[in-house]
Amino acid sequence: MKEFKKFLIRGNVLEIAVGLIMATYFGAIVKSFVNDILMPPIGILLGGVDFSEMKLVLQDAVAETASSAATAEVAIAYGLFINTIITFIIVAFAIFMVVKSYNHLKEKMEKKEAAAPAAPAAPSKEEVLLTEIRDLLKK
Repeated sequence: MKEFKKFLIRGNVLEIAVGLIMATYFGAIVKSFVNDILMPPIGILLGGVDFSEMKLVLQDAVAETASSAATAEVAIAYGLFINTIITFIIVAFAIFMVVKSYNHLKEKMEKKEAAAPAAPAAPSKEEVLLTEIRDLLKK
């Protein structure tokens, strides 16, 4: 239990939770961007195609009658799948750009640290004492 408390206190859990929440809402924004902004113009360019409506109907819906119950339509919604693929590509590209920027910044910081000359080591107590003795002997 102590180890678990240390893990919680370290802050990693909070960072992971914040990252997960941000990723969830980032995904929602990208999904809205694809479905509401990107796909309508693409559909117009392709002759008025609405990808969200594209599907392969395997079985039509049947309305309820006195002798039988209603059945729902069975379809393969490949248009929604296309939207999901486009959303994934945009999210993957955005993550790639973030990681690329992070790596570039990290390399820049490492080069700056490597370029800075190391400060000379301070003399030890013995060296300081010997220097004082030498200076006194010279006088």
